Amino acid sequence: MIQIRPVSDLRNKFPEIETIVNSGNPVFLTKNGYGSMVVLSIEEYDHLANNVEMKLDEADRQAATTTKRLSHDDVFGKVRSAIHGK
Repeated sequence: MIQIRPVSDLRNKFPEIETIVNSGNPVFLTKNGYGSMVVLSIEEYDHLANNVEMKLDEADRQAATTTKRLSHDDVFGKVRSAIHGK
Protein backbone atom coordinates (compact mmCIF):
# COMPACT_ATOMS: atom_id res chain seq x y z
CA MET A 1 0.00 0.00 0.00
CA ILE A 2 1.36 3.42 -0.91
CA GLN A 3 2.29 5.45 2.15
CA ILE A 4 1.51 9.16 1.79
CA ARG A 5 2.17 11.18 4.91
CA PRO A 6 2.50 14.83 5.90
CA VAL A 7 6.11 15.92 6.25
CA SER A 8 5.46 16.55 9.96
CA ASP A 9 5.25 12.75 10.40
CA LEU A 10 8.96 12.59 9.67
CA ARG A 11 9.56 14.48 12.93
CA ASN A 12 6.59 13.30 14.97
CA LYS A 13 6.43 9.63 13.92
CA PHE A 14 9.99 8.88 12.87
CA PRO A 15 10.08 5.29 14.22
CA GLU A 16 6.94 4.46 12.22
CA ILE A 17 8.37 6.00 9.03
CA GLU A 18 11.66 4.19 9.63
CA THR A 19 9.88 0.83 9.95
CA ILE A 20 8.06 1.40 6.67
CA VAL A 21 11.15 2.36 4.68
CA ASN A 22 13.25 -0.40 6.23
CA SER A 23 10.67 -2.89 4.97
CA GLY A 24 11.52 -1.76 1.43
CA ASN A 25 8.62 0.61 0.86
CA PRO A 26 8.99 4.32 0.10
CA VAL A 27 7.11 6.96 2.05
CA PHE A 28 5.80 9.91 0.05
CA LEU A 29 5.74 13.10 2.09
CA THR A 30 3.47 16.07 1.48
CA LYS A 31 3.72 19.68 2.55
CA ASN A 32 0.56 21.79 2.54
CA GLY A 33 -1.20 19.05 0.59
CA TYR A 34 1.37 18.85 -2.22
CA GLY A 35 4.02 16.24 -2.88
CA SER A 36 7.31 17.28 -1.33
CA MET A 37 9.71 14.33 -1.16
CA VAL A 38 10.14 10.58 -1.00
CA VAL A 39 11.94 8.78 1.81
CA LEU A 40 13.72 5.52 0.97
CA SER A 41 15.98 3.21 2.92
CA ILE A 42 19.65 3.41 2.03
CA GLU A 43 19.44 -0.10 0.61
CA GLU A 44 16.49 0.74 -1.63
CA TYR A 45 18.14 3.93 -2.86
CA ASP A 46 21.38 2.03 -3.56
CA HIS A 47 19.44 -0.62 -5.47
CA LEU A 48 17.73 2.02 -7.63
CA ALA A 49 20.95 3.94 -8.25
CA ASN A 50 22.86 0.76 -9.14
CA ASN A 51 20.16 -0.27 -11.61
CA VAL A 52 20.40 3.10 -13.35
CA GLU A 53 24.20 2.91 -13.46
CA MET A 54 24.06 -0.64 -14.82
CA LYS A 55 21.64 0.39 -17.58
CA LEU A 56 23.77 3.42 -18.49
CA ASP A 57 26.87 1.21 -18.70
CA GLU A 58 24.94 -1.22 -20.89
CA ALA A 59 23.84 1.64 -23.17
CA ASP A 60 27.45 2.89 -23.42
CA ARG A 61 28.64 -0.60 -24.42
CA GLN A 62 25.88 -0.92 -27.00
CA ALA A 63 26.57 2.54 -28.42
CA ALA A 64 30.24 1.64 -28.83
CA THR A 65 29.36 -1.31 -31.09
CA THR A 66 27.09 0.50 -33.57
CA THR A 67 26.60 3.81 -35.31
CA LYS A 68 22.82 3.63 -34.88
CA ARG A 69 21.48 6.36 -32.62
CA LEU A 70 17.99 6.74 -31.19
CA SER A 71 16.10 9.97 -30.81
CA HIS A 72 14.77 11.23 -27.50
CA ASP A 73 11.23 10.35 -28.64
CA ASP A 74 12.27 6.80 -29.59
CA VAL A 75 13.89 6.10 -26.25
CA PHE A 76 11.38 7.76 -23.96
CA GLY A 77 8.42 6.58 -26.01
CA LYS A 78 9.55 3.00 -25.36
CA VAL A 79 10.13 3.71 -21.68
CA ARG A 80 6.69 5.28 -21.28
CA SER A 81 5.09 2.36 -23.11
CA ALA A 82 6.84 -0.10 -20.81
CA ILE A 83 5.79 1.81 -17.71
CA HIS A 84 2.18 2.14 -18.79
CA GLY A 85 1.93 -1.38 -20.19
CA LYS A 86 1.23 -0.41 -23.80
